[in-house]
Amino acid sequence: MQDHRHSVALFLLLAAAPAQAEKAAAVKIVPHEDRQRIEVLVDGKPFTEYRYTADVKKPVLFPLRTAEGAIITRGWPLEPRGEEPTDHPHHIGFWFNYGDVDGADFWGNSVSVKDGSKKGTIVHRKVRSARGDELVTESDWMMPDGKRALAEETTFKFGGGPGRRVVDRVAKLTATTAGAEVSMPDTKEGTLGLRLCSRLEHPSDKNPKGTGHYRSSEGVEGEAVWGTRARWLMLTGTTEDGKPVTVALFDHPRNPGFPTYWHARTWGLFAANPLGQKALSKGKETLNFKIPAKGSATFAYRLLILSRQAKPEEIEAEYRAFTAAAAPR
Repeated sequence: MQDHRHSVALFLLLAAAPAQAEKAAAVKIVPHEDRQRIEVLVDGKPFTEYRYTADVKKPVLFPLRTAEGAIITRGWPLEPRGEEPTDHPHHIGFWFNYGDVDGADFWGNSVSVKDGSKKGTIVHRKVRSARGDELVTESDWMMPDGKRALAEETTFKFGGGPGRRVVDRVAKLTATTAGAEVSMPDTKEGTLGLRLCSRLEHPSDKNPKGTGHYRSSEGVEGEAVWGTRARWLMLTGTTEDGKPVTVALFDHPRNPGFPTYWHARTWGLFAANPLGQKALSKGKETLNFKIPAKGSATFAYRLLILSRQAKPEEIEAEYRAFTAAAAPR
């Protein structure tokens, strides 16, 4: 089991040391406070937006695009496109939260929830910095009674180059109440989530146009990846215009619960859940993660989007470059 009380400096080093391909990209971060969003451009092209409007109940990156501009995330409910599934309205873009924080559900909250008495909300508070390719934000995890459970400081590092886009996300959660730990017991509803467009779902009777296919670092494929541990998970498919794409998520070895369990579904939910071990292992393992009073836990991940169908060995090489950027001393 990894000790979650490690130094955040290790992860800030990770965010500051992207691969050579990312260094070549020109990244521009443009705040739009009047619309509660921050636009991210890579080589002059729209990549994503950091959105913190009240209707999403947590900050999200939405939408996400390939280097050629194809959108890989579902549009509904914010910006519906064509015939899209309308399940799980809390699955929006790319986000980080959890389904049980001292009894409050942060994962399943949305404007569609009629009874929010057990739902938590992550409230964006400020942009600490937005320079070059790096965005640092501060947010509060607010309980249903209005009290703050956790303070979140997140560093985003954006990059790319020809045929690739990258997001490094480093989130530091701090328990804010003196003398009170924060309990995050095992549940499958978490933690780092990405909702893919319908084209990147696995093909099925319900969605015969789906082109997606999962494969994990451990060689598990398709729907069988759900509830398995792996260092990384990749999905290959084609965009709406028929061009190949690979989407991969990397779990850093210093993260709590490494290697993460995958809460990844063939119908478009692509999520890493290191904390829900009892639910995802069918009771074989239990974590019952806690952040001590005034203590912190840090989670670091990379999202990689390639405009081609990559091979597993290529993703493994990308993963090794990701972890080597901040190798433990």
